Amino acid sequence: MPSGAFQYKFKSAWWLPEGHSQTLWRKFAGSPAVNHVRERVELSDGDFIDIDWLTAEERAKNSAQPLVFILHGLCGSSSSSYVLSLQTLLIENGFNSVVMNFRGCSGELNRKAQAYHSGVSHDLEEVLRNVIRQHKPEAVSLVGYSLGANVLLKWLGEHYDYSKVDKAVAVSTPFTLGLCSREMLSGLSRIYGRYFTRRLLSDYLHKRKEFELQDKGPELEELLGLGDVSRVSNIWEFDDQITAPLHGFESANDYYGRCSSIKFLPEISASTLLIQSYDDPLVPPVALPEAGMVSESTVMELSPKGGHVGFVSAQNSNWLEHRILKFLRD
Repeated sequence: MPSGAFQYKFKSAWWLPEGHSQTLWRKFAGSPAVNHVRERVELSDGDFIDIDWLTAEERAKNSAQPLVFILHGLCGSSSSSYVLSLQTLLIENGFNSVVMNFRGCSGELNRKAQAYHSGVSHDLEEVLRNVIRQHKPEAVSLVGYSLGANVLLKWLGEHYDYSKVDKAVAVSTPFTLGLCSREMLSGLSRIYGRYFTRRLLSDYLHKRKEFELQDKGPELEELLGLGDVSRVSNIWEFDDQITAPLHGFESANDYYGRCSSIKFLPEISASTLLIQSYDDPLVPPVALPEAGMVSESTVMELSPKGGHVGFVSAQNSNWLEHRILKFLRD
């Protein structure tokens, strides 16, 4: 496969003809039942992250078998349908896998005022190092979806030590965060923007209320210091009034500029596959990298159809999962 090339592979199912139907299929198609084994990783700043394993048996976590490390998307978790579908296919084909739930995404409030965002590569670094140190896998492949894909590509481009990393796959990456945020302010994409904004704002207000009840002191002060955010009505406002100040950025634009994975792509040296669609309702074509912007170790498969983490073909409803598996095997 030629380096830095754009490949066209996917053909959509005729009954899911455009990006919205492909995207929504993931939400309503259901997912397989999975029995996760949870492990808590204590972080150096006093917080924690929960990771969820799917292995053939418990002792397999501590084996030398290759491991697939998975990162979910915005408002997702280890229970997201795309995660469960991938883990099910992986275990059927002899791959152990573990999902990193970003801070506050595992069903339990995290301890710090800070949560997660599209640039938390330091959390990926700390958790991945912990997994490698504790369980000593022979090699690790990483798969990220949407926000998790952006975090993954940023981490790969920041020159962390990834000598144990075999391959990486990023699906439906919002490469240019500002343009993707703007896309959700108009047209049909506003549906997704409103959904994410409601979820994120509800989670924030719930956390603030719980911290008040628990009298969390400095952590509560950080949340209260953001002022009245009740009028936040879209994803850009949420990032400008909550995400940015809470995580050390001057504004939404500062956050987007510093965390967009597009500027990290040329520095990636691991064998990496980017799976992207041209009709993604959350990632407009203008937000995509051009062929010359990816490193020689990276291949981008840009399909005319597929939506956002959709990629349902007429021949195989799990086309995306099988494409990831094929890349990990090749």
